[in-house]
Amino acid sequence: MQQSFTMIQDTINEDFRAVLAEQEDTEAVMALLTETAEWLQSQGSSQWSALLEGEDSHDTVGAILRGDVFVFKKGADVAGMVILMRKPSAWDVKLWGRRAHAEDGAVYLHRLAIRRKYAQTGLGRSILDWATQGIQFDGKHTMRLDCGADNATLNAFYARHGYTFVGEIEGYSTYEKSLGSN
Repeated sequence: MQQSFTMIQDTINEDFRAVLAEQEDTEAVMALLTETAEWLQSQGSSQWSALLEGEDSHDTVGAILRGDVFVFKKGADVAGMVILMRKPSAWDVKLWGRRAHAEDGAVYLHRLAIRRKYAQTGLGRSILDWATQGIQFDGKHTMRLDCGADNATLNAFYARHGYTFVGEIEGYSTYEKSLGSN
């Protein structure tokens, strides 16, 4: 696991500690993702539904081992998480094309998830802000993410938080933001 980042802010919303996920967090992280996928399904969304069938396109377990997963804990409870990949995944290459390569200066944000009992607390917004302001990655200057183009709420959320719409490809909206910006 390479340590090519500096944590600037290790507490958000006064109650939540931002920490690099460790192997012993794997079960809690996967439970959080499953809980989120089930909730999305209950809301009529097919987003993340592959997780319910045992498929994980972002290889979360491997991402934990690589040091790409950050968890936000309240006490011992994993309240939220985010994957911040310093190297683009096959999915990122599919969406970003030639712009996505290991030395492109971008971090790729995936799987921002909040335990339902912490929903509506602002934790998701705080994690999104933390990803661009609370941590610095060596040689990286841009945060990239994607979401379903038909999810108006999520698209508006990213735009409202300073992400610039880059384009739409295969039903997904792509966004980016300079690291260190509000």
